[in-house]
Amino acid sequence: MTPDPTHLQLAVFLLIGIALPIVALSLGRLLRPHNPTAEKEITYESGVDPKGDSWVQFNVRYYLFALLFVIFDVEAVFLYPWAVRYDALRTDVGLFILVEMLIFIFFLVLGLLYAWKKKVLEWE
Repeated sequence: MTPDPTHLQLAVFLLIGIALPIVALSLGRLLRPHNPTAEKEITYESGVDPKGDSWVQFNVRYYLFALLFVIFDVEAVFLYPWAVRYDALRTDVGLFILVEMLIFIFFLVLGLLYAWKKKVLEWE
């Protein structure tokens, strides 16, 4: 019984996908200069020596605000190629794509309304 060529191709791609980052990281570790000094170990604060502890807790709202920005920025990345290509797809498939994109936008607006209700968008 011979292996299916599709399975063999999948195994080769899987091995390459695992080996490539391991080889790249190993080569980087071997080739990079390694000269740790006390000055390189301190926290860098725009050329000013840090004062106090570097473990400062921030309000979780800053992270949520940044996460929402990333989500809606990614939305724009998905919407742009769709809008450019939609004009050329004025067939039955085009209607399906339009409905699919409207569902996508609906869920994003739903998430935005939820964040608005939880007052994540208010900057204090």
